[in-house]
Amino acid sequence: MLPPEIQRVVLLIALAAVGYLMILAWNTDAQDARESFQVSDAPLSTVRSSAEALPEDQIPEIGTLTGSNQADSDIPSDSSVVNAAIKKSVQALSPNENASSQLVEITTPTLKVWIDLVGGDIVRVQLPKFPVQLDQPDLPYLLLERSPTQTYIAQSGLIGPDGPDSSSNGRPVYTARTTQLNVEDGTEKELVLAAQFNGSRVEKIFRFRGDDYLIDVEYHLENNTSATKQAAMYAQIKRDTREPLNEETMALGPQPYLGAAFTTPEDRYQKVDFDDIDDDGPLDVTIQGGWVAFLQHYFLSAWVAPADQLNRFSGRKSADGTYIFGYTGVLQAIDPGETGVWEAKFYAGPKDQKRLEEIAENLHLTVDYGFLWWVAIPLFYLLDWLYAIVGNWGVAIILLTVVVKTILFPLSAAGYRSMANMRRVAPAMKRLQERYSNDREKLSKEMMALYKKEGANPLGGCLPMILPMPIFIALYWVLFESVELRQAPFFFWIDDLAVMDPYFVLPLLMGASMYWMQTLNPQVGDPLQIKMMKMMPIMFTVLFLFFPAGLVLYWLVNNVLSIAQQQYIYKQVEKNLPTKS
Repeated sequence: MLPPEIQRVVLLIALAAVGYLMILAWNTDAQDARESFQVSDAPLSTVRSSAEALPEDQIPEIGTLTGSNQADSDIPSDSSVVNAAIKKSVQALSPNENASSQLVEITTPTLKVWIDLVGGDIVRVQLPKFPVQLDQPDLPYLLLERSPTQTYIAQSGLIGPDGPDSSSNGRPVYTARTTQLNVEDGTEKELVLAAQFNGSRVEKIFRFRGDDYLIDVEYHLENNTSATKQAAMYAQIKRDTREPLNEETMALGPQPYLGAAFTTPEDRYQKVDFDDIDDDGPLDVTIQGGWVAFLQHYFLSAWVAPADQLNRFSGRKSADGTYIFGYTGVLQAIDPGETGVWEAKFYAGPKDQKRLEEIAENLHLTVDYGFLWWVAIPLFYLLDWLYAIVGNWGVAIILLTVVVKTILFPLSAAGYRSMANMRRVAPAMKRLQERYSNDREKLSKEMMALYKKEGANPLGGCLPMILPMPIFIALYWVLFESVELRQAPFFFWIDDLAVMDPYFVLPLLMGASMYWMQTLNPQVGDPLQIKMMKMMPIMFTVLFLFFPAGLVLYWLVNNVLSIAQQQYIYKQVEKNLPTKS
């Protein structure tokens, strides 16, 4: 028969093993469920109709072809036009129910885009450089989609007195010279959609670059009549509230933001989610330049308005339950024989803050690092610099931890010296606790006198634990928000630092390191406090099971370095103690 102490140890080990196996099985089942979902890479079905590619001399008049599948409420009214001088109202918008659509497919190294010739809307976007899952490298991430189960599209058009999208016959049906366009890396190509409207030629031009996620969109309205034409451009994103499919998110902690964002002179980065529209009603603001974006984990889509003009930004809920965020520009007059030109930029891709900063002012703020952004941004750039040197994000995290611990060492050393002094007076503390166990007031006075005499500070040991916390929280957001770390491998079984360790090895090692650190710390306080402190490694281990592996790696390395620094300081303090005569 084993002694009771050994029995308890064996029981605890058995319970820990069973708990580990249960969590491992749960994680495996969850992974299998995620992998069972497949995102189709097949192109959207198209209906070959009279809207097929036609020669320029056969471009139909808008209204001679049937028009649109979009709801009436998709198109902004004339009241949304900035500085609309003409009182002529936009006619009631009616989709042409008999419309058949055809899609033009554009393929670049960075984008795969489908454009509907009805309205010229972008109705599907895939990102070939970002696979859905590591085990499906040939299946690109699906960002925009128009299907029976999902609506997430980018719309644009010309409205106003002579805007083709304000026609009573519905959205314009364009023609194109081709239904497929391939753009090689390092090249630039245009897709020109054309139509005739009330004696004018309308062109919608998409400009693609083989190495970019930014699409230039232009409208040309050639006035071939004897009367002045007036129109304004609108651009918007229409989306339902469905969460992105097959997304890896953490069970604990903040969830990825899903919703819209704007920039205004008062607020460089303003989030407006679906509930804000439901609770507060439509959004309406007029600003110079600006952009509007739809955000989700790691990716976004955004319309960037011309910076040199006033634009009216809006957000609303449409009749079909989807949400529309976009802008409408100024009303432009086109004299007879002249051509009106409107420009906008559309981005669909990763939250690459360096590229976003180049595209528009404040657009990089869509990489949201939370309230500690002032710590997170330098951390990211340091991490990115280290990655450029070593070529592995996990190694870069380790080096980042070394740099941070080195910078903070002078402050940490003061805390470790205080802890060393607390260890030295621990025997005397224990004697005081035994002597004054029934007189807490006297015990407190005697303890303070002992601290003063020996130069010990019970709070000084908190400093090494508090100092890394802002960096820990900031790094959490860096790992959570930075698309650069999505599916970033480390070594061995860690093939994605942005998700939790599949075998929970790093959290267990982290818990063991916390326990080791605890053995180095002085055991002061009442027995209940000591027991609570002994529970901390277990609680943190359970919590870190669900944290991204990169974050756990940081904390593990931080603990190991703290142990090394702590033991070094302890030896220095002991060496400098006066010897007994």
